Amino acid sequence: MIIKCAIVDDEPLAVELLASYVKKIPFLELCGKYNNATDALHGLGEQPVDLLFLDIQMPELNGLELSKMIPENTRIVFTTAFDQYAVDGFRANALDYLLKPISYADFMEACNKALQWFQLVQQQDEPAVAAAAEKEEIKSIFVKSEYKLLQINLDDIRYIEGLKDYVKIYTEQSPHPILSLMNMKAIEQMLPASRFIRVHRSFIVQKSKIREIERNRIVFGNVYIPIGDSYKQAFQDFINNK
Repeated sequence: MIIKCAIVDDEPLAVELLASYVKKIPFLELCGKYNNATDALHGLGEQPVDLLFLDIQMPELNGLELSKMIPENTRIVFTTAFDQYAVDGFRANALDYLLKPISYADFMEACNKALQWFQLVQQQDEPAVAAAAEKEEIKSIFVKSEYKLLQINLDDIRYIEGLKDYVKIYTEQSPHPILSLMNMKAIEQMLPASRFIRVHRSFIVQKSKIREIERNRIVFGNVYIPIGDSYKQAFQDFINNK
């Protein structure tokens, strides 16, 4: 896989440093270098890229503002000297966040995360039949949590709870859930339907982990997961066909 990328930074030396790093990464192709957000907005409009290394602190139009103007399918790695922007960066749906001065090791780690992300998206974007077959065979998924991508084995997942723009993934390996910035629809599309079932607007359950059902609720120890009215028929069909 080749990932087309561009660099935006108002410091020419910073641009050239990242450009030298890009040349060392075999799966990156540098398609643009910009010293201000206005030029970047125009250039990216004519030549879109997959991945953008974007400085936050720039005059006139900053990186966070620019991130809201570029195509939605362009992923972002923010670069800045101010770590206070980290939370805002991930709210802007960035893949990663690099704090200046940026070492090659940190840059390479961010690029590998990006590669994993694009490979996952590529799998999901394949023709429907092939994608469905491949999804049934996957054994793990990658989710973004605390500024990094985590690999989670599907066998370990008990259930998933949705909380507005976040999901909590409860596994058998940890007493604490994994928190990830994504919605329920996004993670539902990542999971094979043969193994997971949505039982409520806020809950997805792994079918094989269901051991007890009480008063229209799935029981996991002290946790009771309700079965929503709009999901009752599908859940009943699953129970009847077991």
